[in-house]
Amino acid sequence: MAAATTIYDFKPTTQAGQPLDMNELRGKVVLIVNVASKCGFTPQYDGLEALHEKYADQGLTILGFPCNQFGGQEPGSDEEIQNFCRTNYGIKFQMMKKVDVNGAAADPLWEHIKAEKPGLMGMKRIKWNYEKFLISRDGKVVDRWASVTKPESLAPAIERELAKKPANL
Repeated sequence: MAAATTIYDFKPTTQAGQPLDMNELRGKVVLIVNVASKCGFTPQYDGLEALHEKYADQGLTILGFPCNQFGGQEPGSDEEIQNFCRTNYGIKFQMMKKVDVNGAAADPLWEHIKAEKPGLMGMKRIKWNYEKFLISRDGKVVDRWASVTKPESLAPAIERELAKKPANL
């Protein structure tokens, strides 16, 4: 595969085991988050779902990627994670198959977004659960936030991206 230039070059797997052709998200604003069910930041599911409820009909898609690389805080199977999210947080946004976000087995989409928007001091590594990446309507990473950033504080950035028209669809 040639070097990826946008998120549309990837096909991550949904929790149902089906590939998600990211081309289907062309023209949408996307928020990508690595999540975990047994983390101190797990209550951020409420904020993520609130963003989904508020902005989905305006063109926002949220993708939650469970990851067990940080303190073993996502030990369950994809089915257990899905049940936890629906039962405890009423999650309706798209949950993906559990992935690694760092290391040799890191999901290719995560490798791409980390390279496109490194963190502090150019660090590409994901530091902990609930790091967030905002993707523009043309598939480029426009911002990245650390775990401590609450989802509701992303609303102004999301609204700015939703107000923009897609550049090159």
